[in-house]
Amino acid sequence: MYQFNLATTPQEIQAYFALRRSIFVEEQGVFAGNDDDEFDAIAYPIIATPSLFPIPHSPTIIGVVRIYESQPGLWYGGRLGVHPDYRRVGQIGKGLIYKAVTTANTWGCQRFLATVQLQNVRFFRRLHWQSLKELTICDRPHHLMEADLAHYPPGTEVRPVLPFQSQEAS
Repeated sequence: MYQFNLATTPQEIQAYFALRRSIFVEEQGVFAGNDDDEFDAIAYPIIATPSLFPIPHSPTIIGVVRIYESQPGLWYGGRLGVHPDYRRVGQIGKGLIYKAVTTANTWGCQRFLATVQLQNVRFFRRLHWQSLKELTICDRPHHLMEADLAHYPPGTEVRPVLPFQSQEAS
C-alpha cells in the first residue's frame, strides 16, 4: 500500500523538504523559517509514497525521515514526519522508522539513535526502542532513544552518493 525509499530525484528531494517545512515550521512551529541544518549535508532523505493507486490531488510524498552517520557505526534518524491526511493510517511512521534503521544497519550501523518528541516516545518503545535520557530541544521535551538493532535486520540497499554531494560535484 505504501513504499519507503531513499529520495534520489530532484523532485523527490524538493517534496521531502517541503513536507518537512510544512510539519516542523508551519504546523508545529518548532523552527522559524525553515528546519534545514548542518546535518542535511550528510543525511540520506527517506520518503513514503502511496504505492500503486495514488489518490488524485493528494500529496505524492506522504512521509519523511532522514538518516546520517555522525561517526563510523553511529547513525542518527531525525525529522520523522507524516502528512496530516495520513497520520491515522498508522503504518507510515512505523514503515519510515523500519526503512531508516534497516538501511543504516545495512550500511554498517552499530548504534542507531534519535531524539524523539515526548508525545512519540511510547510509539517508539512499541517498536523496540529504549529511552536513554530526557532532553529539551527547541524548548520542547524530547527523549534520546536507541533502536534495538536485532529487530531491524540489514537489507541489500546500496549506499548511494548523497544527492547533495552529487549536486555540489557537478
